[in-house]
Amino acid sequence: MWVFFFVTLSPLHPFTPSLPQRLTTDGSFKQHLQWSPDGKTLLFTRIHQGKMALWTMPAAGGEMTRLLPEHKEPHFDGHFSPDGKRVVYVYDQLQGTDGKLRINVCNADGTDDKTLVPHQAFEESPRWSPDGKRVLWVSTRNGSPDLFAVGADGKDEKRLTTDPAADLHPAWSPDGKQIAFTSGRTGRQKVHVMKADGTGVKKLTDGEFLDAWPAWRPGGKQIAFVSNRAGNYDLWLTDADGAGAVNLTRHPGQDTSPAWSPDGKTLAFVSTRHGGSDVYVLTME
Repeated sequence: MWVFFFVTLSPLHPFTPSLPQRLTTDGSFKQHLQWSPDGKTLLFTRIHQGKMALWTMPAAGGEMTRLLPEHKEPHFDGHFSPDGKRVVYVYDQLQGTDGKLRINVCNADGTDDKTLVPHQAFEESPRWSPDGKRVLWVSTRNGSPDLFAVGADGKDEKRLTTDPAADLHPAWSPDGKQIAFTSGRTGRQKVHVMKADGTGVKKLTDGEFLDAWPAWRPGGKQIAFVSNRAGNYDLWLTDADGAGAVNLTRHPGQDTSPAWSPDGKTLAFVSTRHGGSDVYVLTME
């Protein structure tokens, strides 16, 4: 059942979202959506036949394909390099009840797979910088989850956050000068922003609800994020300074994992609105 809605947008939001278009119908668990830089492919985590792995699909919908079919252990949360030639992702080497998570990198076709960040603790959420020179990720090697960055060659590692609270879900701004992330340093998880060197941390969202998974819109003027401030998890859009937040989905299903198309005109996401977990897109008109 489709749900129609209207939203009031601030001057920086000169569009309204269309009705969501459903791209998958299998209902299997999906998360961590990302577009290829050419806008032709969607990359995501999928659990299929009991296996968590990276999958790709044409951006308009169609057949899903495993990126690394030779991997028997869980691997997930892939992210294309800015030139679209490589994918950085999390590889989980199973050991007892816990996994030895590390950050791997491979070519976009799955070849030349190698380790970029060796396992020290939980190494997660890798993200290429817009210039392709560094990779941002989350690690628990100092206790609580913090943000780190490393060169694309695996050298020049730097810790960016040191707060005892959990810092999660990092996202580079399109110009590479800022990083948005989720942090519980003021209580509930909220969207924060900081300079790319880890200085100048500012809280972007407020309230008693949970805000997470920030995704910068190309152009850098807006940020999409996930929030339960309306009673369930919806996609929200705010100006880059935190003003003018609006609910884009307004649906009783759980909407998560926002990902912008390279031209900023389409927002992909994962939703349970038809019972299972499927990929949808909103065209921002």
